[in-house]
Amino acid sequence: MAKIDVMDKEIRFYNVDDEDFISLTDIARHKNADAPADSDKNGLRSKNTIEWLGLWVK
Repeated sequence: MAKIDVMDKEIRFYNVDDEDFISLTDIARHKNADAPADSDKNGLRSKNTIEWLGLWVK
């Protein structure tokens, strides 16, 4: 696991099977430190996200 600092916030990166992943929860903590999951949930409800996920599944 690697870490970087962005705007004084720590963001973690993970490597699984030679693929890199960034922690969306760490990014969401920047917007709402008390309830970062709210940012994730709201982002997943947007029309554009739903359409993109539908295309990705196909």
